[in-house]
Formats: sequence, structure tokens, C-alpha cells
Amino acid sequence: MKLTYTDALFAVSEDTLRAHAQLAEAAFQETIQKSGRGNDFLGWVDLPAQVSENEIQAVEKCAAHLAQCSEVVVVIGIGGSYLGARAVIEALQHGFRAMMPGAAPTVLYAGNNMSEDYISDLLEVLNQKEYSLMVISKSGTTTEPALAFRILKQHCEQKYGVDEARKRIVAITDRARGALKTLATQEGYPTFVIPDDVGGRYSVLTPVGLLPIAAAGFSIRKLLDGAKSMRQQLLEAPNFEHNMAMQYALLRYILYNQDRQVELMTSFEPKFYFFIEWFKQLFGESEGKEHKGIFPAGAIFSTDLHSLGQYIQEGTRQLFETVLTVEHAHAHVSIPFDEQNTDGLNYLQHRSIDEICHIAQQGTCQAHVDGEVPNIKISIPEINEFYLGELIYFFELSCAISGYMLKVNPFDQPGVEAYKKNMFKLLGKPGF
Repeated sequence: MKLTYTDALFAVSEDTLRAHAQLAEAAFQETIQKSGRGNDFLGWVDLPAQVSENEIQAVEKCAAHLAQCSEVVVVIGIGGSYLGARAVIEALQHGFRAMMPGAAPTVLYAGNNMSEDYISDLLEVLNQKEYSLMVISKSGTTTEPALAFRILKQHCEQKYGVDEARKRIVAITDRARGALKTLATQEGYPTFVIPDDVGGRYSVLTPVGLLPIAAAGFSIRKLLDGAKSMRQQLLEAPNFEHNMAMQYALLRYILYNQDRQVELMTSFEPKFYFFIEWFKQLFGESEGKEHKGIFPAGAIFSTDLHSLGQYIQEGTRQLFETVLTVEHAHAHVSIPFDEQNTDGLNYLQHRSIDEICHIAQQGTCQAHVDGEVPNIKISIPEINEFYLGELIYFFELSCAISGYMLKVNPFDQPGVEAYKKNMFKLLGKPGF
């Protein structure tokens, strides 16, 4: 993984970065020494090095069982309980997975919305498919996934019988307490633990993310190896000039203090759509409090150049851009020669689509820089489990450093409760 910020230096000079380097270094030490606010939720810092062989084997064994008996695995969760897994799965899987046969089951998602039509459509699919359920919730009472699980549990029991359904439902929840833990114990579901010291949006390297990723047929060992490699690289570099996470966090902090209050994460790779969604939750919930924080947004190019491109180029100068780049494609598609050349594209015949894409990205970044949009570039050699593991740990550590520089607790989310309280009151829930 590489971080390049040459195209942001017109807004944030190297001298400015060096002058503020101690801010990033202090926030880094708060994180790794676990001395800052919310330090009881810093278990993710050492997580890649602490996942045991026994836990990996247990996850792989359960995933293999689900794959053997299921055409579809439904992951029931919201926020951090599903976004990390979905980010990795959709980055790695075939772009048209639903249309392709495969040994691994298709992963579908529920409990991340309250659309009745969505649930109805899902039930219609499950009537025709062999399936299993993964329900992910620390408490078991979060409305959206709890509703979905109640409905899908009943469907599973009616389709397979109670005893067989118990073999097809896996609970990922608290170690000792909560409604879902109680139910899982009563029903005898296979169960995995969400660590007490890891919050939802930092949980992708726990069974919350590892089990769905393994069930989808991808290597959790390589994912953890990538995260472990990035952890070692960053934790062994306490100085700003050698630490990419500090550099990225400080660039964001200085741009924010220049009234660049929106970070637009973009990529020319559509497989990163849900990775960007995960990024939005990670930074939005971590920084957006006490009337502070950068608003995280996302776009996929070239698609969104034909909708948001005009605003990015010439709209209000409140943006900076972080570009997520993949250096090498996995496949090659030839551009055919056309005798008539009515589209005028014969001049591109000897270039690859990937090469054209990178040139389009270069031209786009240059246009945005010319339009006074600072650009930060984060690149990986290719999309695979190892490099996704690197990216996950890089963004997690960068996010914690960013939060501490803003003087907020990066690991709570008190504002999330506001909509819930209003909803419960309007629904007539007892006690509200």
C-alpha cells in the first residue's frame, strides 16, 4: 500500500505538515498506549496479531459447514455488523456473482433496512434456495436486525423444522449477556463472540467479518496477514515522516481547519463501492460529534463524473478528495479494430482498458487539482485479501488518530441514539 499526497501540497505544504507533526504523533501514542478517551474500545489495535489459530479454525469449520448446506447465506446486521464483511466480499467476488455458478454460497444481507418490499423479495428467494442465517448483534435488540431475524428465524424453522434450523443459524454476539446471547444459548445455535473491547465499526477482523468472508469462499488468513503486516509497519514507526496513518490523518486535520469539511473518497474501481460505504461509517461515526468532524462522502468514477463531476470541478470549495487506486487489473479485455471507425476509437486499439482507466484517473485528478480540490492518493497493487487487510488496518488506525486530534472520543456514537428514542416513542414502545 502506498500513500501519495503530492497533489495536496498546493493546500498543505510540507513545512506545515512538519510544523504540526507532533499533534499526529501525540494522537498516535494515545491510540497505541490506550491512554485516550474510549480506551476500553481499543482492542482492535492488537487484534490482527492476537486472533488465535483455534479461532481461525473454528471460523473456517463453521463457514465450510454453511457452504456445504447452503446456496445462500443471509447476514443479518446493520452498521459495523455487516458493512466490513460486505466491503471485503464485494471487492473480492465476481462482479456478476449472482449470475455465476460457484462452490461458495451467495451472501445476501438483511436487517440493514426496514423496507417491507425488500424483506418480501428476500423471502421469495429463500423459498427457492437452500440457505442459512448469520445474525450479528451485540445486544440482539437493535430494531432493524432484530425484526429481520425474527421473521427469518420463523421462515427457517417452518422450512426446515426447528431442529434442522438450529444447525443453519449462527449467532455472533456478546460473550455473556444480551437478548441474542440468551436466545442462542436456549436454542443451541453455534456462537461466536464479539470482543468486549472492539466496537462495531472496528470489528471486521473479528468473527463479525471473518465468518461471512470465509463463508463467501475467501481467505481470512490472508486478510489477517495483510492487517498484521500493516499493523507492524505502522506501530514500528512512531515518527510522522515514516508513518502513513499519521500523514493521512494530519493532512485531513489541516484541510479540515482550512474549511475543507467534506472528504470525497473516490475510486475508478466499482468493486470498492461498499469499501467506501464502510469508510463512511468508520469516519462518520468516529469523528462526527460535539459539532466537529469531516463529512465522509463517496463516489465511483467514471460513473459519478457524469453526475457529481461538475460540482467537484466548479462547486463550493469545501471538498478534498481521497482517491483509492488499484495498480493492476486481474484480467485483460482486448479492444477490437473497427474498419469503419465510426466512433473514432481505433487509436486506442493497442492500449488495455486498465491503461485507459489509469490515464482517465490521472486526467481527472489533474483537473480537480486545477480546480483547487486537494487530492490524496492511496494505492494497492491489486485487489486481494492481503491488500484489503492492509487497507482495513490503515484506515482504522488513521481514524483513531484523526479523532484524537479533534479531541473527541473516536469510539462512541451517542448521536445514534437520538433517532431510536424518537422512533420508539412514536411506535409506543414501553418506557418511551
